[in-house]
Amino acid sequence: MDPDTPILCAGSALWDIIARTGRRMRPGFDVPGRIGRQPGGVALNVALALAARRTPVALLSCVGRDAEGEALIALAERAGVRCVHVARSDAATDSYLAIEDPAGEVFAAVADCAALEDSGAAVLAPLRDGRLGSARVPWRGMAVIDGNFPQPLLDALPADPAFAGLRLALVPASPGKAERLRRAMRHPDSVLYVNRIEAEILARRALADAAEAARALVALGAAQVVVTDGARAAAHAVGATCVTSTPPPVPARTTTGAGDAFLAAHLDATRRGDAPETALDTAIAAAAAHICQQVAP
Repeated sequence: MDPDTPILCAGSALWDIIARTGRRMRPGFDVPGRIGRQPGGVALNVALALAARRTPVALLSCVGRDAEGEALIALAERAGVRCVHVARSDAATDSYLAIEDPAGEVFAAVADCAALEDSGAAVLAPLRDGRLGSARVPWRGMAVIDGNFPQPLLDALPADPAFAGLRLALVPASPGKAERLRRAMRHPDSVLYVNRIEAEILARRALADAAEAARALVALGAAQVVVTDGARAAAHAVGATCVTSTPPPVPARTTTGAGDAFLAAHLDATRRGDAPETALDTAIAAAAAHICQQVAP
């Protein structure tokens, strides 16, 4: 792959509104804490993490023409993310609202990705209309596709000639959207990135660990699978081969975006040609560094 060819990150770009508290949470509780705003969405998080690694990266997403959208694009461009092909909408820029407990785990969250779902075809249009590629001359490179796109667009990926030259990194974005990738994961040059819960949803059965989960999804037709499982070992399976790596023990301060940090590091290592074991270790280290970063209480 040409080292100057950007990795395309297609999917959600929004603002995360995160509430954090040092108190134990239960349904109905009203507790003191801190509420902050930060850039978010799978596609944007991965793009920012890749840019921080000085990897060429371009964003394919949809944001509003409102102040929030303008601020999001400006932030991404300052970070080194190419945003020339980001679609703009008259709708409000998407957002994500979450509450994290004292251990940094998400207690509850709501993702509003209406703009992306309504504009999915426009977001991917540069890969079909010649701006980046077309069915006759497909774009050749790596692309992240998240599960926030409408189901018909995701289902069409394996047979769409405009995507024939892509090595796809497929990520659900949340357990609730894992089922959306059931057909897309059969793209012949793709890697499916899921956690164990998302793997169980796709496999429709309980899975003991990441290795079992990765093998189960390969058996269901996925070309390659990378499965994380919190503090337990992660796994990467392709064909009959499966490698695992266990995260180091770290103090957890936030888990929001940890999977995206993992994915960006794994993509970057893969792009460099690192062995599967090395790429998995690199990704785990990046996720661990993200989880233990200092955040507001």
